[in-house]
Amino acid sequence: MLLVSWNVNGIRSARDKGLLGFMRAFDADVYCFQEVRSTKEQAAVELPGYEAHFYPAQKPGYSGTAIFSRAPLVRVTQGMGQENHDREGRVLTAELDDFHLVNVYTPNSQRGLARLGYRVREWDPAFRVYLKKLERKKPVVFCGDLNVAHEEIDIANPRGNRKNAGFTDEERASFGEHLAAGFVDTFRELVKEGGHYTWWSNFGRAREKNVGWRIDYFCISRSLRPRLMAAAIHSEIPGSDHCPISIRLA
Repeated sequence: MLLVSWNVNGIRSARDKGLLGFMRAFDADVYCFQEVRSTKEQAAVELPGYEAHFYPAQKPGYSGTAIFSRAPLVRVTQGMGQENHDREGRVLTAELDDFHLVNVYTPNSQRGLARLGYRVREWDPAFRVYLKKLERKKPVVFCGDLNVAHEEIDIANPRGNRKNAGFTDEERASFGEHLAAGFVDTFRELVKEGGHYTWWSNFGRAREKNVGWRIDYFCISRSLRPRLMAAAIHSEIPGSDHCPISIRLA
């Protein structure tokens, strides 16, 4: 089973840059998109054989997630069941026969770290509780833009970004708690060297120079580790300031 995750930075923009062609070419079983900034009707993205589920934010044109699946889904759930965290369309969960697939767009701590406290003391702990609750029933795969580069190997310029959103000690430690709770970072499990990133600034030819951050992840319950066949970052795919990532499960 091939699963793909991508922060598309606006699904309507990505659509106009060839999103459907990418989806047809990859032929994945499930696509998880973040920062769609659109309702299903506004997006006007349809692919024969796939059912589409959107979870837009209450604020128009902001945040939001979507799942396109040709794999049979038992049910699709919007949010974590907590109103204070569920206004921005950030968590969309598809239950498959043998695992839960959680598509997440983690809040950015923002310039000046204005939202750091909410992110690490409220959102991340609530998200972990949600994942572990799902895991009581069946294993979990969670994917998306986690808005954190976990280790120095995951960012091109660690020294210059230590106090910036996405690479603070607090955010990195909080992501570490996700892993300590029983989840595996699939890409890092299989690829040990640096230089692999999923997001690049639009300034200074950062993508061309590969001055980037690895902030998009597929993480799986440890019980799914024997099924992990491949994990990849598709940096050659244009259309967003992020690139798609994927895993293949037996």
